[in-house]
Amino acid sequence: MIESAKMRLAPARIVWIMLSLLAVLISWWAVANQENGLQTRRFTQNSVPLYFLAPEGAGDLPGVIVAHGFSGSKQLMLGYGYTLARAGYGVMLLDFAGHGANGQPLDTEGDALQGSLDVAYRALLEQPGVDGGRIALLGHSMGSGAVMRAGIERPERYLAVIAVSPTEADVGETRPPNLMLQAGSLEGRFVDNALELLADAGGPNDDLAAGRARTFEEIANVEHITILFSPASQDLAIAWLSRTFGLANAAGYRDTRMAWYGLHALGWLSLVLALKPLLPATEGNGRGRSTRREWLALLLGPIAAVGLLALLSIWFDLGDFLGILVGGALAIWILVMGGVWLGLGFRPAAPAPRGLLWGVGLFLLLWLALGALAQFTWLQWFLIPARLLIWPVLALASLPWKLAAGYAQHRGSFWRRAGWWLGQSIILVAGLVLTASVVPGMFVLILVAPALPLVLAVESIAGSAFDDPWAYGLGAAMFFGWLIAALFPLV
Repeated sequence: MIESAKMRLAPARIVWIMLSLLAVLISWWAVANQENGLQTRRFTQNSVPLYFLAPEGAGDLPGVIVAHGFSGSKQLMLGYGYTLARAGYGVMLLDFAGHGANGQPLDTEGDALQGSLDVAYRALLEQPGVDGGRIALLGHSMGSGAVMRAGIERPERYLAVIAVSPTEADVGETRPPNLMLQAGSLEGRFVDNALELLADAGGPNDDLAAGRARTFEEIANVEHITILFSPASQDLAIAWLSRTFGLANAAGYRDTRMAWYGLHALGWLSLVLALKPLLPATEGNGRGRSTRREWLALLLGPIAAVGLLALLSIWFDLGDFLGILVGGALAIWILVMGGVWLGLGFRPAAPAPRGLLWGVGLFLLLWLALGALAQFTWLQWFLIPARLLIWPVLALASLPWKLAAGYAQHRGSFWRRAGWWLGQSIILVAGLVLTASVVPGMFVLILVAPALPLVLAVESIAGSAFDDPWAYGLGAAMFFGWLIAALFPLV
């Protein structure tokens, strides 16, 4: 049987396989080359993971500390890191407590963020070639509040502060020094907040020499996440710092890592589709139409999840459930939503060993396609032990949802799969937005929900090559659980 499957790999399909592998290899090579011409150091100091970048052989460099936002990591801020380093700055990126590779729990009530910034500041001063008298700060979202506070409390340390998608801070006309505010045109709440901060800081001002300069820049056609990859945002940050430090504006480098990351994912998906004749696709001509019961169950799932989570939040503090901020409560939501969809919409059969085995294979495929290169582009994908312990629970909570999705798409045509992808995307994103609106502490879901359709699309494409409900359910659940474990802060 394997021999007959191999016979179906026609020359054109073999070329397809080779081109897919080439796309994967080129992506890794291109991302690895981003550090060419730079000196880099990855190290941990006082439990804070740090990453230093600077031009090779350069000295007397102004320094910039770059701080990520909620659920972010130093990887997410690498666009600014590489761009600033290429422009002649010594750059220090960090993982705040509870984020990325930092295993220390996030203390939402204390000064953990300031403590982490202090560690990064001292570490930056210790780097050869960095001028300790010329240091600036750049932070996004939660990190913007941290860097503004640092500039307010320790203005003697810093000559400029750049707040991207800014949160709250007690700004004034002189503190923090030389304040630039940025927000994306598609994140209205943060635009409004930036304008309020600008007014509180005394309004626009160009007095850089006295440290009183203030400005606001609205970045066109980006929102809370895509602003981090915006060349316009990076160029404006460099221009502001160049003026502050009296340097020639060296903007012009373009960070292309996310384009290569996209090619990497497409390469893996293309490869699995090219290898489809060797995979355990179920024989048959496709399912009939979806039943009303299946669609109704999908619709009822998020409603039940929102209702239960809202009730639980009245009696219990879900903020630290499972030891992961937001992610634990999200696991409850996913479990209830998926349980309703699976229980009311389908009659799942017992898993066959082959289905479970191929489920592990699907997980490994998704892990490589969307995760492996993410470690070097936007996400701390390699889980530290504290996160790895949570992963099986999150995967188990995701299993009913993914198993239901596997049954819904089983033996389906392209258009049937596309319909289920679109239906899930609309209904689940709406459910998450509603949850963020009615359940305390869940607002961040509004910011991450737009990425869900992309994740569902990749799962659907990869799952179509296996086309076994349990293989799909197990593989996608393990992958989605890993994603939650990697994303949300430890508490």
